[in-house]
Amino acid sequence: MFPRWSRALNQLSRVSPIRNVEVRDGISAFSHRSYAKGAAVAAAAAPVAPEYAGNDLSARPAVNLERMFWSKPCSLALAPDSPLRIEEPKYEGIRHVILKLMLFYSKQSKSIRGANVVYRRILHQVDKPAIYEVFNLEKTFKTTFSLLVLHMWLCLRRLKEDGKEGAEFGQYLYEIYNHDVELRVSKAGVNLLLTKWMKDLEKIFYGNIVAYDSAMLPEAKRDEMTNIIWRNVFSDDGSPRPNGTAVLGAVQAMARYACRESHCLSLTDKEAMFSGNFMFTSLKSTTGSENK
Repeated sequence: MFPRWSRALNQLSRVSPIRNVEVRDGISAFSHRSYAKGAAVAAAAAPVAPEYAGNDLSARPAVNLERMFWSKPCSLALAPDSPLRIEEPKYEGIRHVILKLMLFYSKQSKSIRGANVVYRRILHQVDKPAIYEVFNLEKTFKTTFSLLVLHMWLCLRRLKEDGKEGAEFGQYLYEIYNHDVELRVSKAGVNLLLTKWMKDLEKIFYGNIVAYDSAMLPEAKRDEMTNIIWRNVFSDDGSPRPNGTAVLGAVQAMARYACRESHCLSLTDKEAMFSGNFMFTSLKSTTGSENK
């Protein structure tokens, strides 16, 4: 779909693996990109993943993927006493007054802080080795970007369930993601035509979002999510999905993972979503392990 972009990304993947980038704690200025508008534009075209190169599926330790992600979905909210929870800072006295005057406690400021926490949850899942080991993926720019988009879709899909408030929160989350991706592209060695790169990435993002949404429709084919995961995450050259191979097992497992996480997030309460006090399902690379 984007051949020039595909060739450039192939070169970028060879230059440097994607690096972890810290998200700024306080992002107060946002552009006016519209998630809903972009999704509508992308829906007009068939969502086809770009061609990439770089995945080597033969060098990873095997895991028993057939036993993973079959368990009943459950809320991903952290327990009230979980040490992983991040609470709103509580200030008293003159500090509280000053921060209130500076709109620290405004709805927008709280939403921005919450969106930063949500994005850090995404990064925790996407930047850690476990997800690459479990699904036998090489950590390249292509795979990490694809996984970022997948987990952004999971969160944005859940936030849409909270109507206008969720859509506004999702916009903050998208802007944080967009800033992070821009830093990642720059750190990977792309300084020229950065704006064009970001526009191409944006098209890919919305195309993938529309494809994942379509796979969750009641009328979608049984293996629709598997086919989309293959194209968006695993495929190097746009070839048809393989049958009867270890690669297919990893693709099917990720499709189950994506569907299960979506259902789990639907069971996760609004407070946990808007504060970021949830964790994606833990991924372990132990052979024969059963993920929750």
